[in-house]
Amino acid sequence: MAVRQKVKRLLFFSTIAVYGNSGGQVLKEGAPTKPITFNEKTKLEAEQIVLNAKDSLGQPIGTVLRFASVYGSRIKGNYRQLLESLAKGRFIPIGHGQNRRALVYDKDVARAAVLALEHPNAGGKIFNVSDGGFHTLNDIIRAMCEALGRPLPRISLPVAPVRYLASALEIAAKLMGRQPPIGRAIIEKYIEDIAVDSQLVQRGLGFQPHFDLRSGWRETVQEMRETGEL
Repeated sequence: MAVRQKVKRLLFFSTIAVYGNSGGQVLKEGAPTKPITFNEKTKLEAEQIVLNAKDSLGQPIGTVLRFASVYGSRIKGNYRQLLESLAKGRFIPIGHGQNRRALVYDKDVARAAVLALEHPNAGGKIFNVSDGGFHTLNDIIRAMCEALGRPLPRISLPVAPVRYLASALEIAAKLMGRQPPIGRAIIEKYIEDIAVDSQLVQRGLGFQPHFDLRSGWRETVQEMRETGEL
């Protein structure tokens, strides 16, 4: 359809989650992919469809942007829950907090998308898009707390007992036909380590993120408070 309509650029928003756990490495675009969830698997399949798209002259028109975890005032999912828990002083970290994460602010997402749409050399390529670095979970919690004006959590829980508790809660909830308050998947996601290299999008498309971790969370909290969401 896109080829028939003479579309010049087909842009697909994917995710760095298709790589799976980094295993202590910093992953570039050519790293092996290890999708686990249905969403990750379908994202990877869709990437290939987009990358195979060509115009009437046989030139690739598809570009894939593998975004790091996107956050901003409309954030949902785990990071929103983390932010709200920290705001209420009800969050207790699990583990040492040195596992790495890659993030990107939503306004930088829009900036990267425009560049990928307009740049003549973006066709047929995959780009990791992040704020240019990777951050430990402790770094993220610290940036959130600074933005909220809240103190850092004083204690943390060891991983092994929490995993055991999550397993027990899942079993009990299943027997009662209910959803557990916390599951093993949530724990594994929390302690996951993923770090990606995003230099290619900077060199190839000239993308430069305008928000770092602290300024991004500061603006996120400010906008959420203005709308009454925090």
